[in-house]
Amino acid sequence: MTNPQVAVLMGSDSDLPVMEKAVAALKELGVPFEVKVISAHRLPEKVEAYAKQARGRGIEAIIAGAGLAAHLAGAVAAHTTLPVIGVPLKSGALSGVDALYATVQMPPGVPVATVAVDGARNAAILAGQILSIKYPEIAKRLEAMRDKMKADVERKSEEIEKRFAE
Repeated sequence: MTNPQVAVLMGSDSDLPVMEKAVAALKELGVPFEVKVISAHRLPEKVEAYAKQARGRGIEAIIAGAGLAAHLAGAVAAHTTLPVIGVPLKSGALSGVDALYATVQMPPGVPVATVAVDGARNAAILAGQILSIKYPEIAKRLEAMRDKMKADVERKSEEIEKRFAE
């Protein structure tokens, strides 16, 4: 995609089914993005170079999803001052709790905003909210997304009420 504003990174191609939810939300918000598989452990030099060059290429927020040790978001955050949003992914014997702790427990001065385990959609919405400070059109799309959510809940409630009405 030309001129991406958000990077969606994942530690492995096996993370794609969850991280596609971030892609879908970014599309819904009309936010240009790029997607990459980039491992903090197997490609550490590439992670460093990517993070250091991201701002200069026009990236304004980074979403990083990883499971198990989940070092990707922290490794990226160590090399950039851009906002980094970590998505801990459910995997392994601890079902993502290990990834959650690894993502959320960053040292002072190197923050990673962290969403729920497998919370890729919320990560993209948070990236959209960050960008909406600068881009009013994204703010409008976020409002429309919220309005649709409200309408969907109302519709579902009405359907359930009818189902159980006597």
